Amino acid sequence: MPKGPKPLKGRLLNAYFVSTLSITLVLFLTGLLAMMIFNARYLNNYIRENIGLTLVLNEDVRDVDLLQLQKIVTSQPEVKSATFIDSENAAKQMKDELGEDFVSFLGYNPLNATIDVKLYAPYTVNDSLAQLETRFLGFPFVQEVYYQRNLVSLINENTKKISLIIIGLAVIMLSIFITLINNTIRMSIYSNRFIINTMQLVGATRRFIRKPFVNRSILHGLIGGLLANIILVFLIFSYNKQFHEVINYNINNLIIIVCGIVFFSGITITWISTTRAVNKFLRMRYDELFY
Repeated sequence: MPKGPKPLKGRLLNAYFVSTLSITLVLFLTGLLAMMIFNARYLNNYIRENIGLTLVLNEDVRDVDLLQLQKIVTSQPEVKSATFIDSENAAKQMKDELGEDFVSFLGYNPLNATIDVKLYAPYTVNDSLAQLETRFLGFPFVQEVYYQRNLVSLINENTKKISLIIIGLAVIMLSIFITLINNTIRMSIYSNRFIINTMQLVGATRRFIRKPFVNRSILHGLIGGLLANIILVFLIFSYNKQFHEVINYNINNLIIIVCGIVFFSGITITWISTTRAVNKFLRMRYDELFY
């Protein structure tokens, strides 16, 4: 015997499940997009904060003067850290890089003591570095200030290009995600278009008709957001274990921000999409519902 149609309850549960699953997947992708944007920012700051200045000191600088100078350098608002390297350690580092003992070959150590200065990311642009160079040259016992100008310019140019690419990609992907959720909700409302029309015929107000659909969609958005966030939190902790040494950021702040974005997106998009879809069918005549 041919199988009859599925019970209405079963069909509704199946529709709700598909709708919630679709919203969950789209919100998960939205969270991944947010993670990509924030981690690109952290990675950008990590690279920029490894750009620094090297203060070459005079040969006759005393230990007392050196400590005072290091305190002055560290107290500058642009400075993240300042590390003193004496001439012996500088020669050792150079020997490791070159693979040859140039001190034995020359018969003396030509390297002066230095202070390696690391800056906060906003101050690693060319203008700020030039101002800092002038300021540090005015400090006592500083003979020369060195930094790789070409490398700084290259990093800054590439950072701008990458930022524009990420913003463009984010706009495109977000538009796709919103469209997917909107289409999912419209299909769900479409299956109830005759119910909407019947409620209108018996005198129900538009607000009364919209309310259960909006509430149900927001619930689906909350459930989808919760499921998406569970998956995202798992991925964030896995990601943090692998790259914690490369990018050192506050993992708790990232979780709060990303989860907040996912929940906000789930509620806002489902609410707006449902309201628009219901309003569309409220404006349609009965004969238009068949097309």
